[in-house]
Amino acid sequence: MTRRLLTVALVIILALSLTTSVLAQSYSFSLDREVVNVYWNSDGTQSLDYVFTFSNQPGAHEIDFVDVGLPNENYAYNTISADVNGTPVSISRDYQGSGSGVAVDLGSQAIQPGQTGSVHVFVGQITGVVYPDDDDENYASAVFSPTWFGSEYVVGDTDLTVTFHLPPGVKPEEPHWHAAPSGFPSEPETGLDSEGRVTYTWSNPSASGSRQYTFGASFPKTYIPAEAIVTPPAFDLGGWISSIFASFGQFAFCCFFIFMFLGIPILNAVGQQRRKLQYMSPKIEIEGHGIKRGLTAVEAAILMEQQLDKVMTMILFGVVKKGAATVTKREPLQVQVTSPTPEGLHEYELNFLTAMKETDNKTRRDLLQEMTVKLVRSVSEKMKGFSRKETLEYYKRIMETAWEQVQKADTPEMQMSFFDQKLEWTMLDKDYDDRSRRVFTGPIFVPMWWGHYDPTYRTGPISTSGGGGVSAPRAPSSGRTSLPGAEFAASVVGGVQTFSQKVIGNVQDFTSRVTNVTNPPPKPSTGGRSGGGRSGGCACACACAGCACACAGGGR
Repeated sequence: MTRRLLTVALVIILALSLTTSVLAQSYSFSLDREVVNVYWNSDGTQSLDYVFTFSNQPGAHEIDFVDVGLPNENYAYNTISADVNGTPVSISRDYQGSGSGVAVDLGSQAIQPGQTGSVHVFVGQITGVVYPDDDDENYASAVFSPTWFGSEYVVGDTDLTVTFHLPPGVKPEEPHWHAAPSGFPSEPETGLDSEGRVTYTWSNPSASGSRQYTFGASFPKTYIPAEAIVTPPAFDLGGWISSIFASFGQFAFCCFFIFMFLGIPILNAVGQQRRKLQYMSPKIEIEGHGIKRGLTAVEAAILMEQQLDKVMTMILFGVVKKGAATVTKREPLQVQVTSPTPEGLHEYELNFLTAMKETDNKTRRDLLQEMTVKLVRSVSEKMKGFSRKETLEYYKRIMETAWEQVQKADTPEMQMSFFDQKLEWTMLDKDYDDRSRRVFTGPIFVPMWWGHYDPTYRTGPISTSGGGGVSAPRAPSSGRTSLPGAEFAASVVGGVQTFSQKVIGNVQDFTSRVTNVTNPPPKPSTGGRSGGGRSGGCACACACAGCACACAGGGR
C-alpha cells in the first residue's frame, strides 16, 4: 500500500513539473530581417507589403500569431492576405497590440523553437494616411513607421529595409525626404521601381526590432485627389462660445474663459511635470503572474518610483552600514571609500561608490545619473513576467511590518536594533519624515555605524589604509552614543536634503534626464502629421497573466 501511494505521488510530482515547464515557456525570437514596401497610390490610399524573417529561440514558445500594426482603422480587411514560407495562412481581427492592426494566424505553419520562417503580409488599401505638409502648402506629407515588437521578446539586431513608392507621375526632382531616424543614412537610396515610380529606400543592417522608426517624404499634392488629404476639421470657436453664453449665461462664460486661459495651461504643466518624474517604463504595467520577491529596499523604491534623492540616500546608508564608505563632511557632502572594497556589494552600490569618488560636481552627477539608469533598467528586467500591482503591495506590507516592529519594541535599545535592521525598508514610507519624528520621541541609541554617516557623532579618528581609503568602521570603545529621537530623525531627513541640494542638484531636472533615457516620451514626426496613429505600435496592452503580447505570439 505504501509503495502504491509513493508511486502515485511521484507521478503527480512529475506531471506538475512538466506542466510548470510548459507554462514557463515564453516568447523569445530574433527578427533577422524586416522588409516593408510602402506604396503611396494615385488615389491617395496606401498599400503595404511586409516580409518578416523570424528565428525562434530554442526552448521558447512557438510563434503562432504575428500582430501587424497599421496606421489607423481605415483599412480594407478583404484586401489583406498572408503566407508563411509561401503557404497561405489566415488573417484575424483579434489584434493584441496597441493602436490599430490585424493578427496573422500561423496555424499549422507556426514557427517552432529553433526554427526560422518568413511571414509575408500584404495590405491592399488603407485610407486617411496623407496629410498636408507643414512646410509647404503645395505639398502633401507621407509618414510611416513599420511594425516593431516588444523588447522583452526580441533578441539580436534586425536588418530593416523600408522602401517608399511615391504616387505614379511624381518626377524625381519634385519630392523630398524627411530626416532619417538614428542609425540610418542621412539620405535614402533613390531610384525607380518597375512601374517607373520614384522610390526612397532606407536600410540599416543593425536596427532594433523592438524600436519604432519613423520615415517620411513629401510630394506635390496635385498627384493625389484633394479629398484624400486629411485636413483637420475647422473648429467654430465663436459659435461654441456663443452657445455656451446663451445656455449658461454670463457667469458660465466667465468661468469658461478662466478655465481656458488659466486652468488648461496649469493642467498641462502639471501633467508634463508628472510625466518627467515617471522614470519606470510603462511596459512593466503589463500584468505578469505573481509576486517578484527578492528585491532590495532600494530596488523596491525604484519600482515605487520614489524620489531619486531619497533613493540616493538609501544607497548611501547601505554602503555606510556595510563598511564600504564614510561620510567625512556633510556640507558639502564628501565621502571616502573604504579600501579594499568589502565583498557582497550590489552593482548599483559599486557604481554609487565610483561616482562619489569624483570631486567634480558635474562628473559625479553624470555618473550618478548613469548609475540610476542602469538600476531602473535592472529592476524592469527583474519584473518581467511578474505582476507589478501584487509586487508593490508585497513590499508595502514589508515596509509596514518594519515600522510595526520598531514601534512595538519595549526598550530604546530594541527599538534601535529593529530600526538599524530595517532602516532602508522604513524609508519606503512616503510619510517617512513625519512618521520617524512621531515614533522616535525619546532618547535613542544610535547604531554602531552612525558615526561613519554623521561626522558630528564620530567618537574617534578615521584610520586610513596605505591606499588612502577609509578602513572598515569599528564600534567605539566608549559604548553607544545616545541622542534625542527628533534630532536623529532630522539627521536622516537632512541626508535626503543634502543629496537634493548639494549632490544631484534640482531633483526634478535630474529625474527628467533619467526619464528621457528609461522612459522617453514619444518622438514627434518631422515634415508633416503622421495620420493620427502609430503604424505598427507594439507597446502591447495585454490583460492576461503571463501572455506574450509581443506582436508575435499575442498572448494566445
